[in-house]
Amino acid sequence: MPELPEVETVRRGLAQQTLQRTCMGGEVLLARTIAAPDSDQFLAALEQTQIQEWQRRGKYLLANLQQGDRPAGTWGVHLRMTGQFFWTTPETPITKHTRVRLQFEGARELRFIDIRSFGQMWWVPPDRPVESVITGLAKLGPEPFAPEFTARYLHSKLQRSQRPIKTALLDQALVAGIGNIYADESLFLSGIHPTIPSDRLTKVQVEKLREAIVEVLTVSIGAGGTTFSDFRDLTGVNGNYGGQAWVYGRKDQLCRVCGTPIQKLKLAGRSSHFCPNCQPYSSMRSRAK
Repeated sequence: MPELPEVETVRRGLAQQTLQRTCMGGEVLLARTIAAPDSDQFLAALEQTQIQEWQRRGKYLLANLQQGDRPAGTWGVHLRMTGQFFWTTPETPITKHTRVRLQFEGARELRFIDIRSFGQMWWVPPDRPVESVITGLAKLGPEPFAPEFTARYLHSKLQRSQRPIKTALLDQALVAGIGNIYADESLFLSGIHPTIPSDRLTKVQVEKLREAIVEVLTVSIGAGGTTFSDFRDLTGVNGNYGGQAWVYGRKDQLCRVCGTPIQKLKLAGRSSHFCPNCQPYSSMRSRAK
């Protein structure tokens, strides 16, 4: 599933290609891709609008629309597991898993391609709060780069939970945008075993974890995200972070720091990669606050 760096890479690509271009119309090839309203209303709402800005909130993409000098609502997108945008020309052959096509001025076309068909789109009228339609937004915690995502905030939240720290990091209500890949990478950089209960982490450990989260996400955004499965940017280019991952996807390979084979385990149905030497588990860690 695309995580924050991949979604941010898509946001930047969409901003580069579609801002200030007029949407001339389109076609919905899979009706359930449009979560609200229905397909016809969705297309009618976007026709003759211009995208003023693309924003990212967690793993959601949000386009501010305008028609003439009037606000025209918000177009929301969640890529889910395999959703991708492709910026092309109308003459390009349509692939099997194309779900939505939108035509833009200048003989360009934006296509949403989704193999698993879990991706969703919304149109929110300008007189309604975005969270009232895209309800998942209201459940998100702070962004990792936001001023409110402090070590103090993170420590206070983790002290209320006995969940394994890896499981806690996947909770979008704790921090928005982190998924399996970058949770593993952040835990490695901070030297924390993925199964340690959240409330056992000290303030020092939590500060290292917060710094590691920001560092890992920053590096991955700079690399254009990770391509471990289907992620591509708008032009079909792979993300490059995977080649420099510390632990994710590297089971039985040697740790880049100490040379110990990377191990893999299951937590709440998700794979977790870690180095047993760099991330030792100890139930006797200090609980000093």
